[in-house]
Amino acid sequence: MANIKSQIKRNRQNEARRLRNRTFRGSARAAVRNARLAIAAGNVSASREAVLEAVSRLDKAAEKGVIHKNNAARRKSRLMKALAALSK
Repeated sequence: MANIKSQIKRNRQNEARRLRNRTFRGSARAAVRNARLAIAAGNVSASREAVLEAVSRLDKAAEKGVIHKNNAARRKSRLMKALAALSK
């Protein structure tokens, strides 16, 4: 446990940020998981919807700084590539 006043405040801030970031990271992960499952199922229209939702969630997480923008871009690219392969 911290004794220094500024560190006590910093710990409070870090905990609040961790909880806030958790929702964005979790929703992005869930959306990507759902997109992968939809692609694996082979339904093109459901896959397209799921991928667009995942892209939106990843963009939001990157915008908030929860994940790096290149990380979001890489994950979106892989999803789009898998969707394109399914569409062929």
